[in-house]
Amino acid sequence: MYSKESGINFFGNESNRKRELNTIDILEKNINNFKIFLVIASTNTSQIPGISAAGISAKSRRITALADAEFLLKGASKDHKYKLPFLNAGVTPALISYVCSKLINVYPVIVPLGIGIKPCFNHLVVEDRDLGPSNCLTTGKSMLKERVINLYERGLAIGKSSKQPILISECVPGGTTTAQAVMEAFSLQVSNLVGSSLFKAPRDLRRKVVQKGLLNANLKIDFDSFDVVAAVGDPFQAFSMGLLIGARLANQPVILSGGSQMLAVIVLVLEFLSSKNKDDFIEDVFIATTGWLVKDNSLNDLLNLINQKYKVKLLGLVSPLNFKSSTYQELKDYEMGHVKEGVGAGGISLLAFLNGFKNEEIVSLCQQNLEMMKGLGQISLEKDC
Repeated sequence: MYSKESGINFFGNESNRKRELNTIDILEKNINNFKIFLVIASTNTSQIPGISAAGISAKSRRITALADAEFLLKGASKDHKYKLPFLNAGVTPALISYVCSKLINVYPVIVPLGIGIKPCFNHLVVEDRDLGPSNCLTTGKSMLKERVINLYERGLAIGKSSKQPILISECVPGGTTTAQAVMEAFSLQVSNLVGSSLFKAPRDLRRKVVQKGLLNANLKIDFDSFDVVAAVGDPFQAFSMGLLIGARLANQPVILSGGSQMLAVIVLVLEFLSSKNKDDFIEDVFIATTGWLVKDNSLNDLLNLINQKYKVKLLGLVSPLNFKSSTYQELKDYEMGHVKEGVGAGGISLLAFLNGFKNEEIVSLCQQNLEMMKGLGQISLEKDC
Protein backbone atom coordinates (compact mmCIF):
# COMPACT_ATOMS: atom_id res chain seq x y z
CA MET A 1 0.00 0.00 0.00
CA TYR A 2 0.88 3.65 -0.35
CA SER A 3 3.16 4.98 2.33
CA LYS A 4 5.05 8.17 2.96
CA GLU A 5 8.24 6.22 2.24
CA SER A 6 7.34 6.13 -1.46
CA GLY A 7 7.81 9.89 -1.57
CA ILE A 8 5.03 10.36 -4.15
CA ASN A 9 3.33 13.74 -3.91
CA PHE A 10 0.15 15.11 -5.46
CA PHE A 11 -0.86 18.43 -6.92
CA GLY A 12 -4.17 20.07 -7.81
CA ASN A 13 -6.34 21.56 -5.10
CA GLU A 14 -9.16 19.08 -5.74
CA SER A 15 -7.02 16.28 -4.33
CA ASN A 16 -7.84 14.79 -0.96
CA ARG A 17 -6.38 11.95 1.09
CA LYS A 18 -9.09 9.44 0.11
CA ARG A 19 -8.70 10.16 -3.60
CA GLU A 20 -4.90 10.04 -3.30
CA LEU A 21 -5.03 6.61 -1.66
CA ASN A 22 -7.52 5.40 -4.26
CA THR A 23 -5.20 6.61 -7.04
CA ILE A 24 -2.21 4.77 -5.63
CA ASP A 25 -4.39 1.66 -5.21
CA ILE A 26 -5.47 1.81 -8.88
CA LEU A 27 -1.88 2.27 -10.06
CA GLU A 28 -0.47 -0.47 -7.81
CA LYS A 29 -3.10 -2.97 -9.00
CA ASN A 30 -2.01 -2.29 -12.57
CA ILE A 31 1.66 -1.69 -11.89
CA ASN A 32 3.07 -4.47 -14.06
CA ASN A 33 0.53 -4.11 -16.82
CA PHE A 34 0.99 -0.61 -18.26
CA LYS A 35 1.55 -0.22 -21.99
CA ILE A 36 3.76 2.79 -22.65
CA PHE A 37 3.30 4.89 -25.79
CA LEU A 38 5.89 7.47 -26.78
CA VAL A 39 4.41 9.78 -29.40
CA ILE A 40 7.11 11.68 -31.27
CA ALA A 41 6.07 14.50 -33.57
CA SER A 42 7.70 17.17 -35.67
CA THR A 43 6.41 20.73 -35.92
CA ASN A 44 7.68 23.72 -37.86
CA THR A 45 6.91 25.76 -34.74
CA SER A 46 10.11 24.23 -33.30
CA GLN A 47 12.13 26.05 -35.97
CA ILE A 48 11.47 29.47 -34.40
CA PRO A 49 14.77 30.58 -32.78
CA GLY A 50 14.59 30.55 -28.97
CA ILE A 51 11.28 28.66 -28.73
CA SER A 52 12.68 25.27 -27.62
CA ALA A 53 15.61 23.80 -25.70
CA ALA A 54 15.40 20.48 -27.57
CA GLY A 55 18.66 21.15 -29.42
CA ILE A 56 20.59 24.38 -29.88
CA SER A 57 19.84 24.75 -33.59
CA ALA A 58 16.78 24.40 -35.80
CA LYS A 59 18.50 21.58 -37.67
CA SER A 60 19.26 19.60 -34.51
CA ARG A 61 15.65 19.97 -33.32
CA ARG A 62 14.58 18.00 -36.41
CA ILE A 63 16.46 14.96 -35.07
CA THR A 64 15.70 15.30 -31.34
CA ALA A 65 12.55 13.18 -31.27
CA LEU A 66 14.14 10.37 -33.30
CA ALA A 67 17.26 10.34 -31.11
CA ASP A 68 15.18 10.34 -27.91
CA ALA A 69 12.98 7.50 -29.16
CA GLU A 70 16.00 5.43 -30.21
CA PHE A 71 17.61 5.98 -26.81
CA LEU A 72 14.40 5.05 -24.98
CA LEU A 73 14.37 1.72 -26.82
CA LYS A 74 18.06 0.87 -26.93
CA GLY A 75 19.89 3.01 -24.38
CA ALA A 76 23.59 3.67 -24.80
CA SER A 77 24.66 1.88 -27.97
CA LYS A 78 27.64 1.97 -30.29
CA ASP A 79 25.22 1.17 -33.12
CA HIS A 80 23.08 4.29 -32.56
CA LYS A 81 21.84 5.92 -35.76
CA TYR A 82 20.78 9.31 -34.37
CA LYS A 83 23.00 11.51 -32.24
CA LEU A 84 21.31 13.14 -29.26
CA PRO A 85 21.40 16.91 -29.77
CA PHE A 86 23.85 19.07 -27.88
CA LEU A 87 22.10 20.90 -25.04
CA ASN A 88 23.34 24.03 -23.32
CA ALA A 89 22.61 22.31 -20.01
CA GLY A 90 21.41 18.95 -18.77
CA VAL A 91 20.92 15.75 -20.77
CA THR A 92 17.92 14.20 -22.50
CA PRO A 93 15.17 12.96 -20.14
CA ALA A 94 15.11 9.83 -22.34
CA LEU A 95 18.00 8.72 -20.10
CA ILE A 96 15.63 8.62 -17.09
CA SER A 97 12.87 6.93 -19.05
CA TYR A 98 15.19 4.29 -20.50
CA VAL A 99 16.63 3.36 -17.09
CA CYS A 100 13.20 3.17 -15.46
CA SER A 101 11.52 1.29 -18.33
CA LYS A 102 14.27 -1.36 -18.07
CA LEU A 103 13.79 -1.60 -14.30
CA ILE A 104 10.05 -2.27 -14.71
CA ASN A 105 10.61 -4.44 -17.80
CA VAL A 106 8.43 -2.50 -20.24
CA TYR A 107 9.16 -2.09 -23.94
CA PRO A 108 7.57 1.18 -25.13
CA VAL A 109 5.63 1.58 -28.38
CA ILE A 110 6.91 4.48 -30.51
CA VAL A 111 4.41 6.40 -32.64
CA PRO A 112 6.19 8.75 -35.10
CA LEU A 113 4.07 11.57 -36.57
CA GLY A 114 5.26 14.05 -39.17
CA ILE A 115 8.87 12.94 -38.83
CA GLY A 116 9.32 12.68 -42.59
CA ILE A 117 11.65 9.68 -42.62
CA LYS A 118 11.30 6.02 -41.71
CA PRO A 119 12.79 5.50 -38.25
CA CYS A 120 15.48 2.83 -37.91
CA PHE A 121 13.74 1.27 -34.90
CA ASN A 122 10.46 -0.59 -34.36
CA HIS A 123 7.49 1.77 -34.51
CA LEU A 124 3.76 1.94 -35.08
CA VAL A 125 2.68 3.46 -38.40
CA VAL A 126 -0.53 5.48 -38.11
CA GLU A 127 -0.30 7.91 -41.03
CA ASP A 128 1.53 8.49 -44.31
CA ARG A 129 5.15 9.37 -43.54
CA ASP A 130 5.25 11.87 -46.41
CA LEU A 131 2.80 14.22 -44.66
CA GLY A 132 5.74 15.74 -42.80
CA PRO A 133 5.76 18.21 -39.89
CA SER A 134 2.79 20.36 -38.97
CA ASN A 135 3.10 23.97 -40.16
CA CYS A 136 4.26 26.68 -37.80
CA LEU A 137 1.29 27.67 -35.67
CA THR A 138 1.79 31.35 -36.58
CA THR A 139 0.13 30.51 -39.92
CA GLY A 140 -3.11 29.65 -38.13
CA LYS A 141 -3.17 26.58 -40.39
CA SER A 142 -1.06 23.94 -38.63
CA MET A 143 -2.67 20.97 -40.38
CA LEU A 144 -5.56 20.04 -42.62
CA LYS A 145 -8.61 19.14 -40.56
CA GLU A 146 -8.80 15.86 -42.46
CA ARG A 147 -5.37 14.89 -41.08
CA VAL A 148 -6.41 15.84 -37.56
CA ILE A 149 -9.54 13.68 -37.71
CA ASN A 150 -7.60 10.77 -39.22
CA LEU A 151 -5.01 10.90 -36.42
CA TYR A 152 -7.78 11.13 -33.83
CA GLU A 153 -9.60 8.12 -35.30
CA ARG A 154 -6.41 6.02 -35.41
CA GLY A 155 -5.70 6.86 -31.77
CA LEU A 156 -9.31 6.13 -30.83
CA ALA A 157 -9.21 2.68 -32.48
CA ILE A 158 -5.93 1.76 -30.76
CA GLY A 159 -7.22 2.97 -27.38
CA LYS A 160 -10.56 1.15 -27.67
CA SER A 161 -8.80 -2.13 -28.47
CA SER A 162 -6.50 -1.82 -25.44
CA LYS A 163 -6.63 -4.69 -22.96
CA GLN A 164 -4.33 -2.97 -20.49
CA PRO A 165 -3.88 0.45 -18.89
CA ILE A 166 -1.76 2.90 -20.86
CA LEU A 167 0.79 5.60 -20.26
CA ILE A 168 1.08 8.33 -22.89
CA SER A 169 4.39 10.20 -23.21
CA GLU A 170 5.74 12.60 -25.82
CA CYS A 171 8.69 14.19 -27.50
CA VAL A 172 7.51 17.19 -29.52
CA PRO A 173 10.00 20.05 -29.95
CA GLY A 174 7.94 23.25 -29.87
CA GLY A 175 5.11 21.36 -28.16
CA THR A 176 4.71 23.62 -25.14
CA THR A 177 3.99 26.48 -27.55
CA THR A 178 1.29 24.55 -29.43
CA ALA A 179 -0.08 23.49 -26.02
CA GLN A 180 -0.38 27.11 -24.95
CA ALA A 181 -2.07 28.04 -28.23
CA VAL A 182 -4.65 25.25 -27.86
CA MET A 183 -5.53 26.24 -24.30
CA GLU A 184 -5.73 29.94 -25.12
CA ALA A 185 -8.05 29.14 -28.05
CA PHE A 186 -10.50 27.92 -25.41
CA SER A 187 -10.11 31.15 -23.39
CA LEU A 188 -7.82 29.77 -20.69
CA GLN A 189 -5.38 32.47 -19.58
CA VAL A 190 -2.25 30.34 -19.38
CA SER A 191 0.61 32.38 -20.85
CA ASN A 192 2.26 32.72 -17.42
CA LEU A 193 1.60 29.09 -16.43
CA VAL A 194 2.89 26.99 -19.33
CA GLY A 195 6.36 25.65 -18.53
CA SER A 196 9.42 25.09 -20.69
CA SER A 197 12.45 22.83 -20.99
CA LEU A 198 14.46 26.05 -21.00
CA PHE A 199 15.79 27.36 -17.69
CA LYS A 200 13.82 30.54 -18.28
CA ALA A 201 10.58 29.99 -20.20
CA PRO A 202 10.44 32.22 -23.33
CA ARG A 203 7.06 33.64 -22.27
CA ASP A 204 7.18 36.89 -24.26
CA LEU A 205 8.22 35.10 -27.45
CA ARG A 206 5.56 32.42 -26.99
CA ARG A 207 2.90 35.01 -26.27
CA LYS A 208 3.63 36.78 -29.56
CA VAL A 209 3.74 33.50 -31.52
CA VAL A 210 0.43 32.31 -30.05
CA GLN A 211 -1.29 35.66 -30.57
CA LYS A 212 -0.24 35.70 -34.22
CA GLY A 213 -1.42 32.11 -34.71
CA LEU A 214 -4.83 32.67 -33.15
CA LEU A 215 -5.27 35.91 -35.10
CA ASN A 216 -4.49 34.17 -38.39
CA ALA A 217 -6.64 31.17 -37.46
CA ASN A 218 -9.69 33.42 -37.16
CA LEU A 219 -11.66 30.65 -35.42
CA LYS A 220 -15.41 31.03 -35.80
CA ILE A 221 -17.75 31.09 -32.81
CA ASP A 222 -18.81 27.43 -33.03
CA PHE A 223 -15.33 25.89 -33.43
CA ASP A 224 -14.51 22.51 -31.89
CA SER A 225 -11.39 20.64 -30.72
CA PHE A 226 -10.57 19.44 -34.24
CA ASP A 227 -10.72 23.01 -35.56
CA VAL A 228 -8.32 24.19 -32.84
CA VAL A 229 -5.73 21.45 -33.46
CA ALA A 230 -5.95 22.06 -37.21
CA ALA A 231 -5.39 25.78 -36.62
CA VAL A 232 -2.66 25.96 -33.96
CA GLY A 233 -1.99 22.42 -32.69
CA ASP A 234 0.30 19.54 -33.55
CA PRO A 235 -0.03 15.86 -34.63
CA PHE A 236 0.69 14.54 -31.13
CA GLN A 237 -2.40 16.28 -29.77
CA ALA A 238 -4.74 14.87 -32.42
CA PHE A 239 -3.54 11.28 -31.98
CA SER A 240 -3.33 11.40 -28.17
CA MET A 241 -6.80 12.86 -27.88
CA GLY A 242 -8.14 9.76 -29.65
CA LEU A 243 -5.89 7.37 -27.74
CA LEU A 244 -7.03 8.80 -24.39
CA ILE A 245 -10.75 8.69 -25.25
CA GLY A 246 -10.42 5.18 -26.70
CA ALA A 247 -8.63 3.82 -23.64
CA ARG A 248 -11.27 5.25 -21.31
CA LEU A 249 -14.05 3.75 -23.48
CA ALA A 250 -12.25 0.44 -22.88
CA ASN A 251 -12.37 1.24 -19.12
CA GLN A 252 -8.59 1.42 -18.87
CA PRO A 253 -6.78 3.80 -16.51
CA VAL A 254 -4.54 6.31 -18.30
CA ILE A 255 -1.42 8.11 -17.11
CA LEU A 256 -0.54 11.22 -19.11
CA SER A 257 3.16 11.61 -18.44
CA GLY A 258 4.33 15.18 -18.86
CA GLY A 259 3.24 18.72 -18.10
CA SER A 260 1.38 21.42 -20.02
CA GLN A 261 1.36 19.39 -23.27
CA MET A 262 -0.64 16.67 -21.53
CA LEU A 263 -2.98 19.23 -19.97
CA ALA A 264 -3.64 20.65 -23.45
CA VAL A 265 -4.75 17.16 -24.54
CA ILE A 266 -7.05 17.03 -21.48
CA VAL A 267 -8.56 20.39 -22.47
CA LEU A 268 -9.19 19.17 -26.03
CA VAL A 269 -10.90 16.04 -24.70
CA LEU A 270 -13.01 17.90 -22.11
CA GLU A 271 -14.17 20.35 -24.79
CA PHE A 272 -15.06 17.38 -26.99
CA LEU A 273 -17.08 15.46 -24.37
CA SER A 274 -20.64 16.25 -23.33
CA SER A 275 -20.85 17.90 -19.89
CA LYS A 276 -22.41 14.90 -18.14
CA ASN A 277 -19.49 12.63 -19.06
CA LYS A 278 -16.60 14.83 -17.97
CA ASP A 279 -16.23 13.79 -14.32
CA ASP A 280 -16.67 10.06 -14.97
CA PHE A 281 -14.12 10.29 -17.76
CA ILE A 282 -11.50 11.93 -15.53
CA GLU A 283 -11.95 9.43 -12.67
CA ASP A 284 -9.14 7.11 -13.83
CA VAL A 285 -7.05 9.67 -15.73
CA PHE A 286 -3.91 11.01 -14.07
CA ILE A 287 -1.21 13.54 -14.88
CA ALA A 288 2.24 12.38 -13.76
CA THR A 289 5.34 14.52 -13.88
CA THR A 290 8.69 15.26 -12.28
CA GLY A 291 9.31 17.31 -9.16
CA TRP A 292 11.43 19.70 -11.20
CA LEU A 293 8.43 20.73 -13.28
CA VAL A 294 6.10 21.41 -10.34
CA LYS A 295 8.74 23.29 -8.37
CA ASP A 296 7.50 26.79 -9.24
CA ASN A 297 3.81 25.87 -8.72
CA SER A 298 2.72 27.03 -12.19
CA LEU A 299 1.71 23.51 -13.30
CA ASN A 300 -0.36 23.18 -10.13
CA ASP A 301 -2.10 26.48 -10.92
CA LEU A 302 -2.68 25.36 -14.53
CA LEU A 303 -4.23 22.08 -13.37
CA ASN A 304 -6.48 23.94 -10.92
CA LEU A 305 -7.56 26.35 -13.66
CA ILE A 306 -8.69 23.38 -15.79
CA ASN A 307 -10.44 21.70 -12.85
CA GLN A 308 -12.28 24.92 -12.13
CA LYS A 309 -13.32 25.62 -15.72
CA TYR A 310 -14.59 22.12 -16.46
CA LYS A 311 -15.76 21.22 -12.93
CA VAL A 312 -13.66 18.07 -12.78
CA LYS A 313 -11.21 16.62 -10.24
CA LEU A 314 -8.13 15.80 -12.24
CA LEU A 315 -5.25 14.77 -10.00
CA GLY A 316 -1.54 15.30 -10.57
CA LEU A 317 1.16 12.94 -9.31
CA VAL A 318 4.79 13.90 -8.75
CA SER A 319 7.64 11.42 -9.11
CA PRO A 320 10.05 11.48 -6.15
CA LEU A 321 13.06 11.25 -8.47
CA ASN A 322 15.84 13.71 -7.72
CA PHE A 323 19.53 14.06 -8.60
CA LYS A 324 20.65 15.84 -5.43
CA SER A 325 23.19 13.12 -4.69
CA SER A 326 24.71 13.10 -8.18
CA THR A 327 28.13 14.53 -8.92
CA TYR A 328 27.47 14.61 -12.68
CA GLN A 329 26.88 18.13 -13.98
CA GLU A 330 24.34 17.02 -16.60
CA LEU A 331 22.18 15.52 -13.82
CA LYS A 332 22.81 18.31 -11.31
CA ASP A 333 21.49 20.69 -14.00
CA TYR A 334 18.03 19.18 -13.48
CA GLU A 335 18.12 20.33 -9.85
CA MET A 336 18.96 23.82 -11.10
CA GLY A 337 15.86 23.95 -13.33
CA HIS A 338 17.14 22.82 -16.72
CA VAL A 339 15.25 20.35 -18.95
CA LYS A 340 12.84 19.25 -16.16
CA GLU A 341 10.67 16.73 -18.05
CA GLY A 342 10.05 14.91 -21.34
CA VAL A 343 9.89 11.47 -22.96
CA GLY A 344 7.65 10.31 -20.08
CA ALA A 345 10.37 10.76 -17.43
CA GLY A 346 7.92 11.68 -14.67
CA GLY A 347 5.39 8.93 -15.24
CA ILE A 348 7.83 6.12 -16.05
CA SER A 349 10.03 6.91 -13.04
CA LEU A 350 6.90 7.06 -10.88
CA LEU A 351 6.03 3.50 -11.97
CA ALA A 352 9.57 2.46 -11.01
CA PHE A 353 9.11 3.92 -7.52
CA LEU A 354 5.74 2.17 -7.15
CA ASN A 355 7.54 -1.04 -8.12
CA GLY A 356 9.77 -0.57 -5.11
CA PHE A 357 12.92 0.80 -6.73
CA LYS A 358 14.84 3.43 -4.75
CA ASN A 359 16.10 6.84 -5.81
CA GLU A 360 19.74 5.83 -5.33
CA GLU A 361 19.31 2.84 -7.68
CA ILE A 362 17.82 5.02 -10.43
CA VAL A 363 20.45 7.76 -10.00
CA SER A 364 23.28 5.20 -10.10
CA LEU A 365 21.95 3.65 -13.32
CA CYS A 366 21.44 7.09 -14.89
CA GLN A 367 25.08 7.91 -14.12
CA GLN A 368 26.33 4.61 -15.56
CA ASN A 369 24.33 5.09 -18.75
CA LEU A 370 25.37 8.74 -19.02
CA GLU A 371 29.02 7.67 -18.92
CA MET A 372 28.39 5.04 -21.59
CA MET A 373 26.55 7.38 -23.96
CA LYS A 374 29.30 9.96 -23.65
CA GLY A 375 31.97 7.32 -24.21
CA LEU A 376 30.17 6.09 -27.32
CA GLY A 377 29.86 9.59 -28.78
CA GLN A 378 26.08 9.40 -28.63
CA ILE A 379 25.67 13.06 -27.62
CA SER A 380 26.49 15.69 -30.24
CA LEU A 381 29.30 18.08 -29.51
CA GLU A 382 28.45 21.73 -30.12
CA LYS A 383 30.37 21.70 -33.41
CA ASP A 384 28.23 18.77 -34.67
CA CYS A 385 24.99 20.74 -34.50
